[in-house]
Amino acid sequence: MDVDKAVIARLKRTDKNFEILVDGDKAIQFNEENSPISIDDVLVTNNIFNDVKKGTHASEADMKKLFNTADKKEVAKIIVKEGDVQITTEHKNKIMDEKRKRIIDIIHRNAIDSKTGLPHPIQRIENAMNEAKVNISYIKSAEAQVQDVLKLLRPLIPIKFEMRELSVKIQQQHLGGAFRILKSYGKLLKENYQNDGSLLAILEIPAGIQEELVDKLNNLTHGQAIVEIIKKTGG
Repeated sequence: MDVDKAVIARLKRTDKNFEILVDGDKAIQFNEENSPISIDDVLVTNNIFNDVKKGTHASEADMKKLFNTADKKEVAKIIVKEGDVQITTEHKNKIMDEKRKRIIDIIHRNAIDSKTGLPHPIQRIENAMNEAKVNISYIKSAEAQVQDVLKLLRPLIPIKFEMRELSVKIQQQHLGGAFRILKSYGKLLKENYQNDGSLLAILEIPAGIQEELVDKLNNLTHGQAIVEIIKKTGG
């Protein structure tokens, strides 16, 4: 990336600023869970500054004292993960909006109403987040923020994360399509073929998508799929 298009990532330790020049988009992606982005992808230069604009470099002594290492790449990783990436407000808002939608989707798919056992509609989750005045970090991954969001939602709506093991019976003529559906929705724990050629499978899925799964199977089998809950875990 052209240095002129780079942005500053900044972290303050005690009374000292530490700054680096980064690709703004890749710096945000670097903090995502299981990100394929490396610190080499993020950095525009390998220099650690006290002030980028003045061109003053951070000393090795300060880095060792405040980061326990003088390795510039290791220091840069900490700055990107814990510091502030100086992207535009418009860009920041776009990232936060995308992460908000991702968080809502994760909660919708994995959580249920703890009173009814049914999934919460997306709009209900969104309304509760608005009421709770949830602030989304543009730096942290959506996955890393879910539990904090849930803590804010619990006083407003009955909600819990739950995994379910389902017993699923599919007739022989529907096995091809059913396998694709089952594998796309959860983890197949067991597959037992019956004497009549039908499949009796044990599937583990997030509770919030059980209804969606059942609808898909019923559409495929014309209502002949048999789905039963055999185990619930979580809370």
